[in-house]
Amino acid sequence: MSGPHLEIVIIGITSTGQTFRPSDWAERLCGCMSLFAEDQRINYSPYLKPVISTGIKCVVIDRRLEESNPEAFSFLMSFARDNELQVREGRHEVRRAIQLQAQAA
Repeated sequence: MSGPHLEIVIIGITSTGQTFRPSDWAERLCGCMSLFAEDQRINYSPYLKPVISTGIKCVVIDRRLEESNPEAFSFLMSFARDNELQVREGRHEVRRAIQLQAQAA
């Protein structure tokens, strides 16, 4: 794919291939940046979200966080590094292309 990668994914698998614990780590990590909305419900930051990819818990980080809140971005990258979690570029471009194809059909 050409162009900048817009997402980073922290994968809940360690460098040794073990599933990262606790099982709710992704929700907890995203909860660090959540806010209470006017309806008194917790909303995740628009810059990160917990997802399950091929049965594995992950956290998707929007690269815009790096500019808007460098400290938070650094914290997330340090969390991944300190816990030896796998990190890869996101697939935002692929999902967007699929959405555009579906809309055109």
